[in-house]
Amino acid sequence: MRYFIELSYNGKAYHGWQNQPNAISVQEVIEKALSTLLQQKTDIVGAGRTDAGVHASQMFAHFDSEIELNTQDLTYKLNSFLPKDVAIHNMFLVTNDAHARFDATERTYHYKVSNRKNVFTFDYAYLLQLPLDVEKMNAACDVLLQYKDFQCFSKTNTDVKTYNCIIKHAQWINDGGELTFVITADRFLRNMVRAIVGTMVNIGLGKTTVEELHDIIKSKNRSEAGFSVPAHGLYLTEVKYPDTIKK
Repeated sequence: MRYFIELSYNGKAYHGWQNQPNAISVQEVIEKALSTLLQQKTDIVGAGRTDAGVHASQMFAHFDSEIELNTQDLTYKLNSFLPKDVAIHNMFLVTNDAHARFDATERTYHYKVSNRKNVFTFDYAYLLQLPLDVEKMNAACDVLLQYKDFQCFSKTNTDVKTYNCIIKHAQWINDGGELTFVITADRFLRNMVRAIVGTMVNIGLGKTTVEELHDIIKSKNRSEAGFSVPAHGLYLTEVKYPDTIKK
């Protein structure tokens, strides 16, 4: 039987989601807790592979069990075993071929930029105290929706077969002392959101024009795009699946 886990985590202490040979990952701590509780080695597969320092307010993962589980009881026990920066919110039975990564139809990320020093959020938003032209940055969002190939925003030497992504929504929201970039797509490339935000910041600072974004995307060259903003401002906030995966 296959189960989905819905969870969240503060990524500050972790070297990303995926297991690493010499560093602690979110996947590792959950697998250790599950294996202890189920008394057998239990591997999990996540909906994505967030980088070191990236957070998730909603993430999903799946695992298999030979016996039917009391999901409410296991959720409670897992939360007792896990560190305070990883929380399990829900667990439910799915079809045997349901896949946390490949069955996801869309994902949404938020990136937070703080334009004033805040003693409570310095670890969770990118501090940039220079004035940004949000109107131009939102005009750049409209440009993103016109393209599918985003190789220019991808890390080089990745093993992906295609750089095509369907961006369904992109917007900058100004909430007083903080800007939030919201982006939804069917899939994301490695480092894609952070590279997009860095490019958008350059547009907001007047270093790059909105029109030049067309040329950057068409170049398919990472060096043409902007800098990669720090990981600590990035959050995976939503992952959607078809209802047909549930039993």
